[in-house]
Amino acid sequence: MNRRNNIIFAVMLLGTAAAVFAQSGDAAAIVDKSRNRISAATISTRSRMVVSAKDGSTSNRIIDQYSKDGSKGEKRVVVEFKHSSNPANIINTRFLTIENTGGNDDQWIFLPSLGKVRRIASSEGSGSFVGTDLSYSDISSANRGPDLDIHRVLREEEYQGKPCYVIESTPKDSSYQYSKMIQWIDKANSVDYKIELYDKRGTHVKTLEILELKDVQGRLSPMVTKMSTLTEGSSTTVNVDRLEYDSAIPESVFTPRYLETGRP
Repeated sequence: MNRRNNIIFAVMLLGTAAAVFAQSGDAAAIVDKSRNRISAATISTRSRMVVSAKDGSTSNRIIDQYSKDGSKGEKRVVVEFKHSSNPANIINTRFLTIENTGGNDDQWIFLPSLGKVRRIASSEGSGSFVGTDLSYSDISSANRGPDLDIHRVLREEEYQGKPCYVIESTPKDSSYQYSKMIQWIDKANSVDYKIELYDKRGTHVKTLEILELKDVQGRLSPMVTKMSTLTEGSSTTVNVDRLEYDSAIPESVFTPRYLETGRP
């Protein structure tokens, strides 16, 4: 909804207040629908990750990712590096994030060079995830609860020929790595095509884009996603080669023990 002037003036003030309230509620509902538009018991993917530097050099990785809700509905994601052209020593690096509704997500990483599982402190959330343009917090941001932010519709406009809502989301927790996120959400299918990410100073530092979609098992799914770091001139593109919904994933995969052994 867009915001659109003696006894008449008072009436219009009341009308404006009602419009602002409705807009805020509508914005939250739009974001919630976008983040929860794909329903699946589990998600399994194999992807090719291309990390591109400012000088044009690239490194290629192959990653497996598994997602499954816990018994209390908490989101859980495991990322495993199966191959890397540069650096090669990150092969078998494994990362686990578990949503914590009471605060920061719980995260662990296994680095082969250390030979042990290390817990990621909340203060490390903005740090680079294994040399990519993604931060540790970015990995779990797709599952970020809409209630953690204050949302408002800035405008409606076309993005790549698609009518979209442009929504600003401001974190309620000032310690979150971004001061705000601006997203372009398709009015027809709720796909979040682009997200601009702003640092604490209000500078636009990163952009996340969905570059390709495909129908997989009746679900419109992102197949090519790109995160660009504007300040560095770098980017990380994730190309999904294999995607399965609702396949069986053992519970033991979502444990620090699995990170260490790689065996369910």
